[in-house]
Amino acid sequence: MTTPVIPPSPTREDYAEHYAAALAANGDETIFDRAEPIGLFVDWLGDARCVEPNDANAMTLSTIDASGAPDNRIVLLKDVDAGGFIFYSNRESAKGLDLAAHPRAALLFHWKSLRRQVRVRGAVEPVSAAEADAYFASRARESRIGAWVSDQSRPLDSRAALEAAVTRETARFEGEDVPRPERWTGWRVVPDSIEFWRDRPFRLHDRLRFERVGPGWSKTRLWP
Repeated sequence: MTTPVIPPSPTREDYAEHYAAALAANGDETIFDRAEPIGLFVDWLGDARCVEPNDANAMTLSTIDASGAPDNRIVLLKDVDAGGFIFYSNRESAKGLDLAAHPRAALLFHWKSLRRQVRVRGAVEPVSAAEADAYFASRARESRIGAWVSDQSRPLDSRAALEAAVTRETARFEGEDVPRPERWTGWRVVPDSIEFWRDRPFRLHDRLRFERVGPGWSKTRLWP
């Protein structure tokens, strides 16, 4: 008989021994006093940056394609403010085509070290050209060249073909600034709901959902 790959449900002793630090951090009841979600999200993202080993701003982006089938992938959050959650990519990629067909999306942030997650749902709108230009200009030169190289999500014959394209585009922009390709842009997920979840002992988790009501937010504490 082989050893199961999936771990068993935690025991009382497991909670006491292995979960203590995260559970202590998740016991603050003042989160339920918050009147709006963006400030709370920024605070949690700040906490995650202190403990997550890589990419605290990583999020699952879920979309619907033209046929109605769901899809998801990990992308990086690049800005957040009262207007929404911003990420960047190629508009001709699978995600870009999905968003053109169905301009709504869901996001999921999972911070394993903190035992917290945040779910976001809302309409999606393109960022302005000025916003896309400004962020593109902040990227490493090699990343900007990569944006010109990649026919994202399309078939690639070989790694050698990719490397040859990088060499070609590097030579083309030698001694020049690398401008933003028109197909490279960003999107803003404008949330109509944001739900915060945090782990508590014995699956008695905390859940707090904010929903857009006019210019403000309503909030509801949910059963785990």
